[in-house]
Amino acid sequence: MNEQIIRIIKQGEGLTTEFKECTGRLSKTVYETVCAFLNTKGGDILLGVKDDGTITGIKKEKAEEIIQDFVTTVNNETKLSPAFSLSINETTIDGKVILHIFVPEASLVHRCDSRIFIRNNSGDFDITNKHQEVSNLYFRKQTTYTENRVFPYAEMADLRKDLFKRVRRIVTIENAAHPWRRMSDLELLKACSLFQKDPVTGQEGITLAGILLFGKDQLVAAAAPAFRVDMLKRVIDTDRYDDRLDLRTNIIEAVDKAMQFVEKHLPTPFYMEGIQSMNLRNIIFREVIINMLIHKEYMGAEPTRFIIERDRVYTENSNKPFINGVINISNLVPHPKNPNIARFFRIIGQAEELGSGFRKVYQYCKAYCGSDPVITDDNAYFRFILPVSFFSGTPQVTPQDSDQDTTQVSDRISEQVSDQVTPQVTPPSYPPSYPPR
Repeated sequence: MNEQIIRIIKQGEGLTTEFKECTGRLSKTVYETVCAFLNTKGGDILLGVKDDGTITGIKKEKAEEIIQDFVTTVNNETKLSPAFSLSINETTIDGKVILHIFVPEASLVHRCDSRIFIRNNSGDFDITNKHQEVSNLYFRKQTTYTENRVFPYAEMADLRKDLFKRVRRIVTIENAAHPWRRMSDLELLKACSLFQKDPVTGQEGITLAGILLFGKDQLVAAAAPAFRVDMLKRVIDTDRYDDRLDLRTNIIEAVDKAMQFVEKHLPTPFYMEGIQSMNLRNIIFREVIINMLIHKEYMGAEPTRFIIERDRVYTENSNKPFINGVINISNLVPHPKNPNIARFFRIIGQAEELGSGFRKVYQYCKAYCGSDPVITDDNAYFRFILPVSFFSGTPQVTPQDSDQDTTQVSDRISEQVSDQVTPQVTPPSYPPSYPPR
């Protein structure tokens, strides 16, 4: 965390960075910056740092008060409209407390005190009365994020009440006073920007994001007819498959069922971090699957794929690219493809802050299978490829197995591999080519 803060300070203020001195009291202009970042490219706000990068720090006894004030205010629609849930991380550098706020680019136009701000170089600019700039901002938001498409005839009865109960239970485990606990289902949707009013047509209703998260299967199919997750294991029968899972449901359930497929077919080598045993398989692939779903372009016709082969595991899904080419730690730039869906998963604790999730994947892949992942983003697809050697040997099928379903044989081989596998220190030799389609 400290290294990240130091790097931000060295870069200085700019389009996506703002410093606020704020030693004992929260600067009121911080909310204008939050609004500007939400409306532009997102960015980092550091409290306790002067404009020139000098660290002044926050008074330790005031830090908790500032945090509570900020979190309460950004969830207050009279100050920031629509409200947006953000968190503050506290860190200490040279004995001085600094508060870090990461603000993602939002999919909606936000106002602070009924004014519209955008970011330009190192300043926040009020464009409320500049009608052409406001029009351009609305147009950019609407064309960038298809998750905001409003379905005025979708009703609350078309959503699954059990999923609302489930997410409330999840958030109240960490915070018994979480505001979702007291909200109705409709209020929860509005708080997460999953129920909106289309500023162009004036129609109001549940958005595509809300349907994808909470919709019954029939509604999901009607709103996003091409959406499905095709999960295959292709280790023994390489011409067809050993096992298959075709998911056509809401994203919340899709994550759970996809993880069950992963747990069924991929091993989990023993791994210790300090004195703690860690399940690297679940850490890596939960992050991969959630990112695969929250950053998908849901109006694309291609299915999302997760395929386990003898020498690799790969995923691909249609998306709107931000970086064309190979993505690595050095050029990784946080950029949500569906900000409302991503924020929802962060609130329920199933996704990391933007960018930190894939850093964790890079950190653990080497220990898991001896290889770094290959991640690419191009004009049509986002791809994750992980070379593995778990299935590099030729599977032996006994005569008794020959008349049985290949899925059963595959399951037994997976169980044997899971019991015996140890992390590899040398990546398997295989060219990181794109998977055939």
